[in-house]
Amino acid sequence: MTRMVWMRLLFRLPRFRGIPMAALFLALLLPAAGVPAQTTLPATSLQAILKQGETLEQSGKWADAIRFYESAIQEHPRDGVLTDRLAAARMHFDIARRYRDDSFIREQLQLTPERALDLYTEVLNKLDSFYVDRPDWSVLVERGMRQIEIALEEPTFRRHHPTRITVQQIADYQRDLKNRVRSRTIARVSEAREAAWTTAYLAHHYLGIAPQAAILEFTAAATTGLDRYSAYLTPNQLEEVFSQIDGNFVGMGVELKADGDALQIVQVIPGGPAEQAGLVEGDRIVAVGEKRTSEETLDEDADLLRGAENSAVDITVRHKDGTERRYRITRRRVEVPSVDRVQMIDREAGIAYFRLVSFQKTTSADVDRALWKLHREGMKTLIIDLRGNPGGLLTAAVDLADKFLQQGVIVSTRGRSVREDYDYMAHPTGTWKIPLIVLIDGNSASASEIFAGAIADHHRGTIVGQRSYGKGSVQGIFPLGVAKCGLRLTTAKFYAPSGRAISHAGVTPDIVVRQAAKPVEDSPNRLANGDPVLKAALQAAQQQLGQR
Repeated sequence: MTRMVWMRLLFRLPRFRGIPMAALFLALLLPAAGVPAQTTLPATSLQAILKQGETLEQSGKWADAIRFYESAIQEHPRDGVLTDRLAAARMHFDIARRYRDDSFIREQLQLTPERALDLYTEVLNKLDSFYVDRPDWSVLVERGMRQIEIALEEPTFRRHHPTRITVQQIADYQRDLKNRVRSRTIARVSEAREAAWTTAYLAHHYLGIAPQAAILEFTAAATTGLDRYSAYLTPNQLEEVFSQIDGNFVGMGVELKADGDALQIVQVIPGGPAEQAGLVEGDRIVAVGEKRTSEETLDEDADLLRGAENSAVDITVRHKDGTERRYRITRRRVEVPSVDRVQMIDREAGIAYFRLVSFQKTTSADVDRALWKLHREGMKTLIIDLRGNPGGLLTAAVDLADKFLQQGVIVSTRGRSVREDYDYMAHPTGTWKIPLIVLIDGNSASASEIFAGAIADHHRGTIVGQRSYGKGSVQGIFPLGVAKCGLRLTTAKFYAPSGRAISHAGVTPDIVVRQAAKPVEDSPNRLANGDPVLKAALQAAQQQLGQR
C-alpha cells in the first residue's frame, strides 16, 4: 500500500513564486497574489452577472471566471446556474493547466489504458478511506463524463488529441453513454471503475480520444470537484508541494503577482538568483524568452519560468523608471525563510516585530532564532504580522501557538475517520510570556487562523486588522503508487479552542482597522510608511506595557 505522507496540511492559498508555487494550479485562489481573498460583487442582477461571466469564458480567462463566479455566489448563494458555471470554469482551468505541465504529458499520458484505470481506482480508494465526507460515486462518475466533454472544448487538450468529430458522432456517443452508463446507479468503487472504463471505450470509439486520456480526465475530475482545496497533483505539482513544505524550491527566487499584462515582482528572496542579478521588488517581467507577457496568458507565462535546477531562462524586465532590460537567470534551489523583517520598531519601549510569511518545516526554528535575537535586543512586547500569510503545515501552527500558550487546547480537528479526531494541546515548558499582538487580514488563512484563533480564544494577546479568510479544513498529501503523482485531499475540519468553526467565519480582530494597509517596507520607522494596521498595533502594545 502506498504510504500516506506523515504531514497534515492546512493547505496554503497559492502564490506565484519564481517558478509558480506548488499551488499555482489553484489559481482560483490567486487572491493571495494580488486579488483580495474576500471579495464581493456589487448588487447586480443575475442576468448581468451571467453575461459578464460568459464574456470571461469566451475569452478563455478561466482563472478570472473562477474568481468572478465565486464572488457572485456570495451574492446569490442558492443559484444553481452560477454553481454549474463555477464547476465548469474550474474544469476548464484544470485541463488547461495539466496540459501545459510537461510532467503530465511525459508520464501520465504515456500510461497504458489499463494502468490509467488502475490509477483512477487508486484515487477512488483514497477518497473512500480518507476524504472528510463520504463520496457519492454517481456524482464522481457524472463529473468525469462532464469533464471529457469540457476537455474537447479546450485548445490545449485538442492539440494533444486532434480529432474531427461530427454532430452525428457526438449524438451517437451521448446516446450510447446514456444507455450504458448514465442509466446505472453507481454505489461502490468497482462500479465507478467499470463506468470509467466504459466511458473511455465509447469516447475512443465515437470521438477518437485515446482511452487513457479519457480515464485521466475521470481521475482529475474525481478530486477537483470535491471542494476548492482537494486536487489531483501532477508529478511536478507534487514535487513543488514538498518543496513548499520544506521551505525551498527551484526557480528564480522571486514571488510574483499578476499585474495587467505583466508579472510583478512582489518579493525577492534573499540570496536567490534574482537578487544576485539585481532584480528588486516592483520590477515587472514583460517577456519570457521571445514571448511578451499578456493579460490573457499570464498563467502560461508564469509556467514558462519553470525549469530544472541549473537551467537558464531569459526574461525582459521593466523597471520602475520605465526602462526595459533583458536578463538571463539560472534557476537554482532557493531557501525560503518563513520569518522575515525581524526588528525592534520601538527600542525605547521594547516593542519588537517580525513577519511570518508561511508555516513550513523550518518555521519553529526560524521563530526561535527571531525570538532570541529580539530578546537580546530588549524585547518587552511582540507584534507578529500574519497579514497575507496563506497557511501551511498544521504542526507548524501548533508549534508556534505552543510557544506562547502554557496550557489548554490549541486547535481541534474532526473528520469522517476517527483517526482525524484530535485535540492539540499546549505545554507549559518553554513558554514565552511577553505581551503579544497579532496582525491579520483577509488573506491570513488556514494555519494563520489556527494561531490567531488560539491566541484570541485564550485571551493571550490582541488581534488587530481585518477578519481572516475563513479556511477551516485540513488537507493530507497522498503520493500515488501507480504513477509519480499524488492527491491533496481534505481529511478534516478544524475548530478553535472555544469550539467555533473557522470555515467561512474566520477570526475577528479585537481591534478592527478597516483601511487596507499599504505594503510594509523595510524601514526602522514603519509608521513613516503609512501602515494604519501597524500603527494601531503599536498603540495597543504601548497600552499593554502601560498596564503592566
